[in-house]
Amino acid sequence: MNASFATLIGALDLAQHLHDPGWVVVDCRFDLTNPDFGYQAWRRSHLPGAFYLDLDSDLSGFRTGGNGRHPLPDPAQLAARLGECGIDNHCQVVAYDDTNGMFAARLWWLMRWLGHRRVAVLDGGLQAWCRAAQALDGETPETTARSYTFSLQPGRVDADYVAAHLGKPDMLLVDARSPDRFRGENEMLDPVGGHIPGAINRFFRDNLEEDGCFKQASMLREEFGTLLAGRNPHQVVHQCGSGVTACHNLLAMEAAGFPGSRLYAGSWSEWCADPSRPVATGPA
Repeated sequence: MNASFATLIGALDLAQHLHDPGWVVVDCRFDLTNPDFGYQAWRRSHLPGAFYLDLDSDLSGFRTGGNGRHPLPDPAQLAARLGECGIDNHCQVVAYDDTNGMFAARLWWLMRWLGHRRVAVLDGGLQAWCRAAQALDGETPETTARSYTFSLQPGRVDADYVAAHLGKPDMLLVDARSPDRFRGENEMLDPVGGHIPGAINRFFRDNLEEDGCFKQASMLREEFGTLLAGRNPHQVVHQCGSGVTACHNLLAMEAAGFPGSRLYAGSWSEWCADPSRPVATGPA
């Protein structure tokens, strides 16, 4: 039976399958302050055979000014783009970046949203690959386009859902931003500082060891178990600044054995665009 990875995959495991038929590697490198960085870095060198998907143009949709900085892409357009990369419904997809899964987790979540289970993030990213003395190349991969058929899964909520459940025990809102941004300090990306009232803060980098790899599943389970405090994971709604790093917490929960939490994709950048929505500052 073919190996299947649904959350994380180590560099050596990926190396063993890198050239297997039906395995597709996707480079998700990006820099919020330099949007061309990821594509240019991919052109210079990447994991052998890796395709590139861009956070702004491939993994996000059209911005209206009120739907956040990285709204979800149109599912049909994303499915077509996946097909262009040689991905069909049976492929094992592995996403990586050079920022500890910060952007690769977005593709992981999007594919889960489309109904794809065989998708994983390279644990430790490009750095872990290089530490394992694995090769890079600069060749543009060749592929035969395939057809990808999506079946959307109920893994997201919208702003109206969040607003309707503020302060209610059936929603635990988890903000993945850094503690200072959560408190409303040092806000550099959005026009308003603060957080959604009632949210708690779980900085996505708290999912990682010092080497940039995810903590062991047992440790993540202990930490998220404390955060859940007996709640069902289905009651958890993840958010961040724009719906990107929140996916890191979703991935960590899944790796810890807590499936079923959901994403508020618009996140803080959508929430604060409407001045009628409440804002909180300071610690939770």
